[in-house]
Order: sequence, then structure tokens, then C-alpha cells
Amino acid sequence: MAEVSVLIAGLGNPGEKYKKNRHNAGFLALEALVERLGAEPAAKLGDSDTWKTEFTRRDGKKIPLVLARPRTFMNLSGQALSKVVKNNKITPDKMIVLHDEIEISFGDVRLKKGGGHKGHNGLRDIIAHCGSADFFRVRLGVGRPDHDDIADHVLSNFSGEEMNDIPGMMERAADMVVKWLEEK
Repeated sequence: MAEVSVLIAGLGNPGEKYKKNRHNAGFLALEALVERLGAEPAAKLGDSDTWKTEFTRRDGKKIPLVLARPRTFMNLSGQALSKVVKNNKITPDKMIVLHDEIEISFGDVRLKKGGGHKGHNGLRDIIAHCGSADFFRVRLGVGRPDHDDIADHVLSNFSGEEMNDIPGMMERAADMVVKWLEEK
């Protein structure tokens, strides 16, 4: 396989306790992509689990991919991902991060390039450790709580009803990444 040219990273917190938390929407979307793209486990790189595969666009161009999931807590995502970025010579325009987003309604999925972190500590750490905010993001809507405790909201589990909608949301996220790859 040629040198890796695109990084797809999913954000969340490690461990069974956090598996169904809103903050782990990025991990859930990454799992959907690993399956859809047929990515194979690769060697752990620093504090990240990685998978590798190759994406073939409709025009036949092959794009080598690395998919990564930090094994650190959310607030240290950049520390973990910076090793993957440096090892694979990833530039910000070839990086897409899947993450939870309280500023959009539950179930909504949006693509964005660059911007600030808006208080999202995982994005804050990626910007700090990777040296740029100019990467792409797939924002997975988890909704804004009706109270001021944002941390409590993102660290709480999806409701039973929301869990029923998660597979469709993750498929929409995977579709968005595939469309993004087609345009690379």
C-alpha cells in the first residue's frame, strides 16, 4: 500500500462505562466506517488504535487511509492523534475528525472545514497538538441540554429512543465521509 494520505479519526472516551455516552458519537461513527471500508487493524501507534485500508474513488484513483481512535480520554485526543499525524505525514486538509456536537440537533450530521473548538476539549487538544484548526470535521448532533451542565449532558448515555436512531445517524456520517473522499 502506498504512503497514507488521509486520516479519519473518531473521538470519544475509552472503556465500557462510556460506550453509549453522547461524547462517544465519534467512536460510533468510526466503527461504522471501519466496517464499511473493510479496514484492517494496524499496529497501535502511540496512544491510538489504528486501521488501514485503501479507498477507490469512482474515477479509479486509490486513496490510502488510516483510521484512528485515541485510547486516551477525550481531553487528550490531540496528544494521541499527533503521533498518527506525524508518523503518516498528514496535512490538515487530509484529516477528518468525527465528533459529538451540542450545537446541532440530535441526529443531524454536518461537514465543516476548520473553525474553532467551541469549548469541545477534544478539538481543543487536537488543534493544540497538531498545530492547526484547518482540518475537516463531521459533526454528530447530540443536542444541547436544557440545563447548564454541558459535561453531564455529553457524559450521559443516549436514551433508549435515541439508541434506536444511532445506526441511521452513523450511516449518514459514513456516507458523508465517503462523499468527502470522492472529492479528494
